[in-house]
Amino acid sequence: MSKHFLIVGGTSGIGAALLSKLIEQGHQVTQLSRHPELVADHPRITSVCWDVRQDAFPGDRLPPVLDGLAYCPGSIRLRPFERLTEHEWREDLDLNVMGAVRAIQGALPSLRQAESAGILLFSSVAAGTGMPYHASVAAAKGAIEGLTRALAAELAPRIRVNAIAPTLTATPLAERLLATAEKRAAAAERHPLKVIGEAADLARAGVWLLDDARLTTGQILHLDAGLSSLRV
Repeated sequence: MSKHFLIVGGTSGIGAALLSKLIEQGHQVTQLSRHPELVADHPRITSVCWDVRQDAFPGDRLPPVLDGLAYCPGSIRLRPFERLTEHEWREDLDLNVMGAVRAIQGALPSLRQAESAGILLFSSVAAGTGMPYHASVAAAKGAIEGLTRALAAELAPRIRVNAIAPTLTATPLAERLLATAEKRAAAAERHPLKVIGEAADLARAGVWLLDDARLTTGQILHLDAGLSSLRV
């Protein structure tokens, strides 16, 4: 049965892969992004311009019923703690946390009309594993994990809320960290499974959490090639 999902940030990386998977399964998708023109025209895709940091949420462009919401925007700001400015802290918190809050609050009326709905957020392996130079992203994604659990409790039983905590993934956001074969090999070597994740890996898990994981809520799914839990 075709459902309708909302993706915030569906133009590239994990968001684009998630959008593609949902369309392949015959679902309708509304995607919100700063550059909606980057998504190819498709009869089951509605693209709407929304800048999560400054625009009013376009609630009037949503369908009456939403079966799920995925909030995909994120940042990777790697810098020594003492060099992070207050403005940069606020930027990362606004994009990662407050953007998700705005999207969920705006979409909640439509999500509540579904018989059962899912919300998918994105954390990071850095939120649960101490890493140097990750203070800003770790703080923001730690807040996402707390938000995931709190909302899962508050919105049960009709709406499930889960998050994925990936490691470094081959997306445009991480392009400079994986720009050469040497950098990719070094990054893979840091993981027990010796691989670099791809956007499609996360998209497959995301579709399951949004649409099929009826016994799963309040969970942080660690897709990190073993980095957070294994030492080999």
